[in-house]
Amino acid sequence: MFKHVLYPGSFDPVTLGHLDILERACSLFDKVTVVVAETGKAGLLPIDQRVELFRQSVTHLTNVEVQSFSGLLVDEVRDQKAVAVIRGIRTAGDYEHEWTLAGVNALLASEVEYVYFLARPHMAAVSSSLVRDVIVHNGPLKKLVPAPVVAALSKP
Repeated sequence: MFKHVLYPGSFDPVTLGHLDILERACSLFDKVTVVVAETGKAGLLPIDQRVELFRQSVTHLTNVEVQSFSGLLVDEVRDQKAVAVIRGIRTAGDYEHEWTLAGVNALLASEVEYVYFLARPHMAAVSSSLVRDVIVHNGPLKKLVPAPVVAALSKP
């Protein structure tokens, strides 16, 4: 059976932690579609740039597609005929947030499954929010985000 999953998020910007989750998912599933939410949490980057930077960051992965989406995630899962949604969990707070989302989504579409990846210890502190703080203070990005993001966000 062909296993296609969605990896949703705002990815504003995509981090090395996001890529670690994606790479691990790619080893388990036939196809992973990254669906970048049109409405991001912080509004650092416009949707087209978030999608393009993610695409540039995954050229080494042959079973990944990156696209934008709007609307309900459960509708996107159905439209794309995916078997599950993958998500990363870094902290207990992430777990609580994901638990709530999964509960609401189960009420909307009980057939949608969720697969959770625990962040590797060296990636657990890396978040898009933290990266945005580093950007504001002109800090180094190399250990936090993929090279295409470093290049795009380091331009004057």
